[in-house]
Amino acid sequence: MKGRSVVEHHVLKSLLGAWALAACTQEEAVAVEEHLGGCGDCAEEALRLREAVGLLHRPDSLDLDPGLRTHVLDGCLERRPPRIPVPGWAAAYDAETARLDALLRDMGDSEWHAPVRLRWFAGEDATSRRTTVAGVIAHLLSVDGLVAVALGLDDPLGDAGARADRPTPAARTEAYWRASHFPPTRSVRTPWREQTHALVRTVSFTGEGTGGPTVPYGDFELPLPDAMLDRAFECWVHAEDIARAVDYPYGPPAPRHLHGMIDLAARMLPGVLAARRRAGLASPARARHLVTAGEPGRSLRLEIEGQGGGQWLIPLDSPGAVGSAEHEVAHVVLDGPEFCRLAAGHVAPREAVAGQVGDREAIRDVLYAAASLSRM
Repeated sequence: MKGRSVVEHHVLKSLLGAWALAACTQEEAVAVEEHLGGCGDCAEEALRLREAVGLLHRPDSLDLDPGLRTHVLDGCLERRPPRIPVPGWAAAYDAETARLDALLRDMGDSEWHAPVRLRWFAGEDATSRRTTVAGVIAHLLSVDGLVAVALGLDDPLGDAGARADRPTPAARTEAYWRASHFPPTRSVRTPWREQTHALVRTVSFTGEGTGGPTVPYGDFELPLPDAMLDRAFECWVHAEDIARAVDYPYGPPAPRHLHGMIDLAARMLPGVLAARRRAGLASPARARHLVTAGEPGRSLRLEIEGQGGGQWLIPLDSPGAVGSAEHEVAHVVLDGPEFCRLAAGHVAPREAVAGQVGDREAIRDVLYAAASLSRM
C-alpha cells in the first residue's frame, strides 16, 4: 500500500486558519488534525483561532424576530405616514394575524390535519376540545365574525351563524364545524385571511377614536377597541397551539401589544369576579367594604413582570369601585407569559407560578377569575 506523503510543518501551520474556518479539503483537514496531536505550539494556535472564529461568527436562529414586522412598519411609517392609519387599538390584531399567516403559509398539506387541543377553564375545572390546525383557523374565522357582523360586514358563517343558539364563540364555532360537509382543510386560510384584512381596513376608517359599535359575545359585550385586543390575544394563543402541534417555535407579541392585551384582561377581572360571585364560585363581597361606583374600595395589586407588564389595582367587592393603594389587602406577582397562560386557560389557577402575599381568599378569587377569562 502506498504510504501517505509527509507534509512539512510550515505548510501545515499555514493551513491552521483555513482549518479553523472549516475551509480545508478533507485531505488537508486530516493532515492538520494528525499534526495537532504531536505539535503543542500548533495545537495552541489552532485553539486560539477556533475561539476567534466563534466570536466572529455567532450561530444565529433562522427564525425571524417576531418584532421585525413591527420595527419595519414603524420605520416605513416614520418616512411616509399612511393616509388612513390603522388605529393603535387595532395594531395588535393586525400584527398577530400577519404573524400567524406567515406560519400557515409554509405549512404542508399534512400539517393542516395535525391534532390540536383547544383548552379553556370553565367554572372550577379545565376543559378542552380536540380539533386540527385547520379546525383552529375555522374557529378564529367564526369568532372574528362577531366583530365583522358588528361592523356591518358579511358573516363568514352565513345562515349557520343565524341558526346558532347564542352568538357565543363556542356556539358559532360548533355551528361552523357542523355546517362543513368535510373537516376543514388548508382552504380555510383564504377566507380567514381575507376577513382579517377586511376588519383592519374597516376599523381604520373609524379613526384613532374609541367610538364604534359594541361587539356581543353572547354573555357579555365589549367595546370595539377591546374586542380587537381580545381577538389579537386569541390569535396569538391559538398560533402557539398550532406551532406546538407542528413543532415550530413561536414567540410572544411585541411588548406594547402584549401590554395592551394584559391591560384588557386586568380591566375585565372585576366584572368576571362579580359574575363568579353571583354564581357562587367566589367568596361573598365584604358588606362593610361595599362602596358606590367610582369610589375607592378594597383592592388587590396585580403585578406583571417582564416586557409588556405593569401594575394594576383590582377592586374586589364591587366592579364599579376604583382600585385603591390605600385599601390594598393582597399583592400577586406573575411574569407576563405565566399570566397569559392563566388567562388563556392553559394553566390551572392552583398551579400558576405566582408570588403571593396578603388576603389568601382574595388572591384565590382573582386567580380563578383570571382563568375564567378563557373560553373556547
